[in-house]
Amino acid sequence: MIFIDSCIVLTAIYFSRFLVNATTEVITFPIVLSSIVILLSHHFFSFLFHLYKKAWEYASVGELISIIKAVTFSILVAGVIQALVIQEVQFRLLTVTWLLNMSIIGGSRFCWRMFRDSYLIKVNNKKRTLIVGAGSAGMMVVRQLSKNNEADLLPVGFIDDDEKKHKLDILGIPVIGGIKDIEISVNKFSIDNIVIAIPSLSKKELNTIFRECAKTKAKTQILPLLEDLMTGKISVNQFRDVQVEDLLGREPIHLDINSISENITNKVVLVTGAGGSIGSEICRQIAHFNPRQLVLLGHGENSIYSIELELKETFKKTNINFVPVIADLQDEKKMLNVMSTYLPDTVYHAAAHKHVPLMEQNPEEAIKNNLIGTMNAAKAASWNKVKTFVMISTDKAVNPTSVMGASKRLAEMIIQYMDGESETKFVAVRFGNVLGSRGSVIPLFKKQIEKGGPVTVTHPDMVRYFMTIPEASRLVLQAGSLAHGGEIFVLDMGEPVKIVDLAKNLIRLSGNSIEDIGIEFTGMRPGEKLFEELLKEDEVHEQQIYPKIYVGKTSTLYLQEIDEIISNYSNLDKEEIREMLLSIANNKVVSKPKLSVSV
Repeated sequence: MIFIDSCIVLTAIYFSRFLVNATTEVITFPIVLSSIVILLSHHFFSFLFHLYKKAWEYASVGELISIIKAVTFSILVAGVIQALVIQEVQFRLLTVTWLLNMSIIGGSRFCWRMFRDSYLIKVNNKKRTLIVGAGSAGMMVVRQLSKNNEADLLPVGFIDDDEKKHKLDILGIPVIGGIKDIEISVNKFSIDNIVIAIPSLSKKELNTIFRECAKTKAKTQILPLLEDLMTGKISVNQFRDVQVEDLLGREPIHLDINSISENITNKVVLVTGAGGSIGSEICRQIAHFNPRQLVLLGHGENSIYSIELELKETFKKTNINFVPVIADLQDEKKMLNVMSTYLPDTVYHAAAHKHVPLMEQNPEEAIKNNLIGTMNAAKAASWNKVKTFVMISTDKAVNPTSVMGASKRLAEMIIQYMDGESETKFVAVRFGNVLGSRGSVIPLFKKQIEKGGPVTVTHPDMVRYFMTIPEASRLVLQAGSLAHGGEIFVLDMGEPVKIVDLAKNLIRLSGNSIEDIGIEFTGMRPGEKLFEELLKEDEVHEQQIYPKIYVGKTSTLYLQEIDEIISNYSNLDKEEIREMLLSIANNKVVSKPKLSVSV
């Protein structure tokens, strides 16, 4: 580069002399002097402005400014020397020399970039890509893809709803239409990939865009989260696939950090079912608030070992003491011993049997785990004066038609009763279906899609409320901080989602067509119902106590009947257990409710 610049500088001044006055002699003392001065000063300023340390294949405005500075200052120095030595400044000569230097030196650099972009980068194997969003994020994506030789995506067009940008070129890429034009554009420009490059997109807007993308066969990806980009965790060209969680059409809840910190920071917290999908995520969320001690209680040794290992690795720079405890909730003495040993300030009770069809076949296990287990944990917490006890319930506990839902409704009754008899604040939190949790429809659908289908859906009209695992866990933490005692907290989960629509979205997200995979309706299973409710009519309390969180009113508690079923379930057959659970849970018992459970 130094040699090339030397040739350019020397050629430029002599050629300038010829252009300025072709009739006079070209090689004169002022010209020779000026050429030497310009050559030396050009290299001095080139090193000063790091002109030879630039990556010219990525040259842009910053590199152009460095060239302007080096060329301009070298010409000014030549002008000063001319004034001092020959007492005359040859303005026309220096002006033409400046123009030639700028044109040829600058042009040599940018010609190299153009040659690289046009010929050295092979685009034959790159996937033609449509960028949704012609804003700053979209331009960042195009720049990154253009700079990265290894990138397998080739931007060919922008999609943006701002009509002022339509038919404009941004970074050489045309803006070819709005969201409604995605399907047409994919077909017209033979698009292989679509990248949604709008980090601030709401769930509802993303859903709208994805529906348009789903009409095409192009693979749809999305820019990483804005906070990940800002913190440098992920680069702008590390796109991720659109997840079904992105399409809930509802914004996630936000936490009141201060109130949660008061309950957790520097406190002892115990989580039952800590190895499960919800329990393990609750542990992860709790650890961010730096408790003094986090007790991980569960029945499965492998799951408890896994979450302990993960937490110790993730939070190794903290002083949190993670304590794994293998225990069965049905062991009353063990639960009393655990609570008295660790004396937790807050207990999050996430342990439960939750599979509807399995509990229909094994109702006695629902009683043992969901009822007796909850009662043992609640009694142990009360006896040891735990400050707050939060039980995880389900929307299936509302007007239940299944053994699982009925057992959770009775567990809620126990919790509400215990709140009136104890110094401990007992509350329950109701969830809808949790996306991605063990046994949920998402893992099942994904396996079926991987095998080539069909995806099995029980009924075309079946709808469910959905939330993500982090959302569910945050709701639990927020409920603990809001608890006064006896409440049933419910998340405003937006509109319920059709299971068949969820299946269709997953098929499209996997890059397959619905026709290729297929959807098969298998009929409703025992205990299932077409739709779920979050509160019964007699529980409804309209006012939100926190954004997106409601609290239900206390309804009738049938503690004597709960005592009877716990005492006698081993002598009953499965159908009798089922009938008793459902009659109590649905307020169809004949006798008057009596409170008989001792604390």
